[in-house]
Amino acid sequence: MIAPRRAYSVPLPNRAALQLGARTLVMGILNITPDSFADGGRHLDPEEAADAAMRLAADGADIIDVGGESTRPGAEPVPADEERRRVLPVIERLASRIAVPISIDTYKAVVGKDALAAGASIVNDISGLLYEPELGRVAADAGAALVLMHTRGRSKGMYGLAEYDDTSSDVARELTGAIGRAVNAGVPRESLILDPGLGFAKRAEHSFEVLAHLETIAALDRPLLVGASRKSFLKAALGDRPPAEREWGSAAAVTAAVLQGAHIVRVHAVRDMVDVVRVADRVRAARASTDLAVRSDRGE
Repeated sequence: MIAPRRAYSVPLPNRAALQLGARTLVMGILNITPDSFADGGRHLDPEEAADAAMRLAADGADIIDVGGESTRPGAEPVPADEERRRVLPVIERLASRIAVPISIDTYKAVVGKDALAAGASIVNDISGLLYEPELGRVAADAGAALVLMHTRGRSKGMYGLAEYDDTSSDVARELTGAIGRAVNAGVPRESLILDPGLGFAKRAEHSFEVLAHLETIAALDRPLLVGASRKSFLKAALGDRPPAEREWGSAAAVTAAVLQGAHIVRVHAVRDMVDVVRVADRVRAARASTDLAVRSDRGE
């Protein structure tokens, strides 16, 4: 099944709106941390990190997602001052060097505020405003887009909360709560993007179920961002491989996400995944063309 995908225009401060739906956008991951599960320690120098981000943009990334705290299950929290020390010099460098939007991957209000002032235009909150609800007001005041991801609990205890009656429906219901928190904080609904949070407070079977039923979350009528790249839930299908050896599995998950209606995919290997997305989008387009011809023949 190829799920329908609605078109959206998500406003951004001081730049053109994100146009979502005609093609799948690729968000490139830039981790400025010593302990991220896939690439920790590679981009700690601000200039080297900025250069890496520019390469991601050159490889076809439509958005650069800058993060200064690992949020993998079991990770230790990072003080806000340290997170700002990591990300702000990079965002400041990038703001004048790349044309694509910059996203700040944080759940902290003070980090989000400073990152938006430095040149970011999207806030990517893994907690869906559960950890620091005031981050919603920060995004609203800046006119920034806000990604609301589904999770439960904090990194160290999230798997203990991975109990669902119907995973996709439960995730959709809890994301509805996140939408409510954002709107109550002043964020326009049109500025919201939803992320089902694959791997967060979900065992492998839950992540695969959500990925197979993105239409349940798409019914909330907001664009979808899906991040499956190199995540540990892929080990259920691939075996116990390190993150760098999960790229083919990531490609399969990205393809599934695109066919199931994702508007944005968040990935590490941008150049390779741009190719994957282009092919998956052509499949979507071919199906849409065929369906249109069938409806025309029926006089619909």
